Amino acid sequence: MTTLVACPHGVIKMSQEIPGLVETSTNLASIRVAPDGKVSIVTNQRSSSKSELHAAAQKVEAALLLGGFDAESSGEYPGWNPNVNSPLLKKCVASYKKLFGNEPVVKAIHAGLECGLFLEKFPDLDMVSFGPTLRGVHAPGEKLELASLDKFTALLVDVVLNIGEKC
Repeated sequence: MTTLVACPHGVIKMSQEIPGLVETSTNLASIRVAPDGKVSIVTNQRSSSKSELHAAAQKVEAALLLGGFDAESSGEYPGWNPNVNSPLLKKCVASYKKLFGNEPVVKAIHAGLECGLFLEKFPDLDMVSFGPTLRGVHAPGEKLELASLDKFTALLVDVVLNIGEKC
């Protein structure tokens, strides 16, 4: 039990660029005890910084090793640092205002977005991430707000059709 108490869990570091945005966190995801008594502990680390991601994983690994567990890292999900000055973001905001008559709420969230995977292959890619409103994500009972799906679709179509125009 002392190993679990020593194991980091939660927010490790906040973003210096975007107020209120978590940069790095770790999550004690699950603990399983097999019929033979073998204990398996799974944790997940997230960060927009690759070096901070590795440092968080090393902290978890150190706590587990000190507690007498074997530890291994696998399945890294790359981070993504949103660009608040993105030309594509400006295009999306302009399209939103044109379609819906008000300013969108633009925010960054701490999540394992596929954007990080794209940036590994295309480091100069300008991108934004947006979508319909989801509730209870990755849990039983996950729900999609249907009204937000129509707005998302309209915005996506408008941005794609007008991508070459100046904002």
